[in-house]
Amino acid sequence: MSLLEVTSLDAGYGDFQALFDIHLTVETGELLALVGANGAGKSTLLRTIAGAIAPMSGHVRYAGADITGQPDFMRARTGIVLVPEGRRLFPTLTVEENLLVGGSTRRDGPWNLSAVFDLLPIVADLRNRACSHLSGGEQQAVAIGRALMSNPDLLLLDEVSLGLAPIIVGQLYAVLPNIRERGMTVILVEQDLSRTLAVADRVACMLEGRLVLAGRPAELTREQVTDAYFGHGYGYLDTDSGAAR
Repeated sequence: MSLLEVTSLDAGYGDFQALFDIHLTVETGELLALVGANGAGKSTLLRTIAGAIAPMSGHVRYAGADITGQPDFMRARTGIVLVPEGRRLFPTLTVEENLLVGGSTRRDGPWNLSAVFDLLPIVADLRNRACSHLSGGEQQAVAIGRALMSNPDLLLLDEVSLGLAPIIVGQLYAVLPNIRERGMTVILVEQDLSRTLAVADRVACMLEGRLVLAGRPAELTREQVTDAYFGHGYGYLDTDSGAAR
């Protein structure tokens, strides 16, 4: 049974529709990368999965249960956590206080302050500093640590490399194997195709709010992914099988 199943999903903001007929499955332990240009709907899809946006139609099933009507705080308690674009830390709280906010779900699991500090030494070094005084890379590390503190089964990472220096991005990506070793499933939104193809088990490309290509990196050429990214000759997927119409 898939950990996450999204079927016939339409979603948006008010009267604006941003997602159209999304069908997607994610297996337990998988790292799925969502790629696409700005405005393709990637962040909207993550926010809908996390419960921050209520869908217009369609269904979201998690671990076999229909969670379509659940709000975001309930989904966090059941194991779905989003690291949003822009980090959204509490700026006046210290690093450690922000991490403890993540632990408020009280879910059992391997992640606690000690484990997060071991994984992200930069976070340990800054534990008593207010988050308003951190660099962008430091804030991103704290945002990831805060998400881990909730002991999620499904971690949604939205644009973790946005606006960061390449050396910082490399450091953040270096912790992904350690996170996955503990059985976590990850959906990663990223625009760096080289980095994405190197870490993902499966890639799904979005264009104008629809899925247009899906497959394993070994089965897809860089040209196919690039063409789908920019909409060169691709239709829309009926399902996440990779077949376009």
